[in-house]
Amino acid sequence: MHHYYKGEGTEKNLEEAFYWYQKAAENEHHNAKYSLASLYYKGEGTEKNLEKAFYWYKKAAENGNVNAQNDLGHFYETGEGTEKNLKEAFFWYQKAADSEDKFAQFNLGRFCEFGT
Repeated sequence: MHHYYKGEGTEKNLEEAFYWYQKAAENEHHNAKYSLASLYYKGEGTEKNLEKAFYWYKKAAENGNVNAQNDLGHFYETGEGTEKNLKEAFFWYQKAADSEDKFAQFNLGRFCEFGT
């Protein structure tokens, strides 16, 4: 998967990377869930789809992926791929910040200061 995405040891092929990340995510590979969400978010290897990105970020966040928790906070804060929900945004930023993620700590501070 990663080799197709980065082009390490093989030719870079985003469609092939998407295929394998999807297979792995559907088989409960937790890191693949986050990677698949990112591909949907960026539209790499597939069409951009914020609802599917949100779905996979949420799955990864629920499995403890700190990056996904921070990203999920963003989705809830902005209403991308889901309905805007500031209570959920705060919850996910806080969860990631508790794991000492510096980006989540920044987002949580900004969120509290400006009350987005």
